[in-house]
Amino acid sequence: MPNPDRYAVLGHPVAHSRSPAIHARFAAQTGQLLEYDRVLCPLDGFAMSVNGFAASGARGCNVTVPFKFEALQMAGRVSPRARLAGAANVLGFDGPEPALWWADNSDGIGLVRDIQQHAGLPLAGTRVLLVGAGGAAAGVLGPLIEAGVADLVLANRTAAKAEALVASHAALAAGHGAQLAAASMAEPGRGFDVVINASSSSLAGAAVPVSGAVLRPGTLAVDLMYGAAAAPFMAWARQHGATARDGLGMLVEQAAEAFCLWRGVMPATAPVLAALRAEVDASA
Repeated sequence: MPNPDRYAVLGHPVAHSRSPAIHARFAAQTGQLLEYDRVLCPLDGFAMSVNGFAASGARGCNVTVPFKFEALQMAGRVSPRARLAGAANVLGFDGPEPALWWADNSDGIGLVRDIQQHAGLPLAGTRVLLVGAGGAAAGVLGPLIEAGVADLVLANRTAAKAEALVASHAALAAGHGAQLAAASMAEPGRGFDVVINASSSSLAGAAVPVSGAVLRPGTLAVDLMYGAAAAPFMAWARQHGATARDGLGMLVEQAAEAFCLWRGVMPATAPVLAALRAEVDASA
């Protein structure tokens, strides 16, 4: 019996991660022989942790906060979507040396698939507000544009960060006929079709950073967090007549994309998401 290939999620913190359970289900479903763990990295020791994990014979890893920007710099090959985002959440080890490693970003395609497949909302032609301009927003902006949104506003407290993301994605937006603009949190616009909270507000337990005017009845309001962290945003959305959704579906879909990049097979996500949803609801 051959030894299973090794993968893990690396981050700080990482004990809460549901990625091991997700990938275990994917492996069982597809007949892939692998094991998937968690690796807690020191805040000043991410590179050392990755090097050590790769040297142990591991085949790849996921990367979570706060190391996605640093992960991009560690691989000899970088996918176009990771380069555009400036961040990576997937690393593959095709050999012991970093020159043989590759980096990708599955966050954005995970969000798009969750919205379109699980929430049932086609993104083509929609008006979207993306709140935040950090690593999470950078990871999802490109795939949202590629999904055919008509108008995307990026709102952030620090105007320069939002403007920098808009500038780096301007050519992609123009190529897809999308209107892309930066705005302040105070005046981002009104009545969007989709509002996505990619800011740190939910993680920090802070208030929703935009006014309820960004919503209308039927707006899909998505928080990239899930569980207790997303509960205040979702309650706020429902109070304004919006359809609230957390980031659990995105978590499963981005994991499926990573699994496919590593193993060459795309797992079925609906049953995994249903099982994970039941677990999260039961622990609430």
